[in-house]
Amino acid sequence: MLARLASKRLLEIRHAFRQPPQSTRSLSTALNYHIDTPDNKSDAPWEFSAANKSKVTEILSHYPSNYKQSAVIPLLDLAQQQHGGWLPVSAMDAVAKVIEVAPIRVYEVATFYSMFNRAKVGKYHLLVCGTTPCMIRGSRDIEDALLKHLGVKRNEVTKDGLFSVGEMECMGCCVNAPMITVADYSNGSEGYTYNYYEDVTPKRVVEIVEALKRGEKPPRGTQNPERINCGPAGGNTTLLGEPKPPPCRDLDAC
Repeated sequence: MLARLASKRLLEIRHAFRQPPQSTRSLSTALNYHIDTPDNKSDAPWEFSAANKSKVTEILSHYPSNYKQSAVIPLLDLAQQQHGGWLPVSAMDAVAKVIEVAPIRVYEVATFYSMFNRAKVGKYHLLVCGTTPCMIRGSRDIEDALLKHLGVKRNEVTKDGLFSVGEMECMGCCVNAPMITVADYSNGSEGYTYNYYEDVTPKRVVEIVEALKRGEKPPRGTQNPERINCGPAGGNTTLLGEPKPPPCRDLDAC
């Protein structure tokens, strides 16, 4: 029995390795190598815009002059916002030049953190939390609803360039699970937003997508009308008044 299972698993592994390469490359840390393409090559011209150059100066002012490399993450984030949500290798080279390090030092950061996208994303990049609390509360159904409605696979971009769907690990809203975030690159770095939508349902995420298509800005935060922020549905049932003060202020004397 065990031998048959092991043989079957070995055949599955061999079959997986014989599959033709996927046309869509994964994003973020899954893509830790570079292949030149017409819109992503090291000799392509790239520089920060005039408005962002002042932001670069402001970011660098937060660090000692001999520790410019500490600004690598906020500078990469700014470059990604300017470039429509993803980082071509020429943008990373530009950041390396600003902080005066070898380009490989910037590549190491960009390929490590999932916040940096190494391939094109939609103007609205939808990230579904896939960590345990959200998964238990139905995040897989949330992702399936988005992919089916948009007609794409994970990390693909819709034909109109508006949307892409990815997965992000815990974003710290476990009490409001399940949740998604929308990285809005539709207005460049000047209008960039990164909003959380919590307590979502498959129906509600489709409504959010449709609102974004219409140019609307859906209210962020909890999507459950019975909740206020992360408070319980229906309101508090305990701690309804001001807590009693301690018997004395000198706690050591109490």
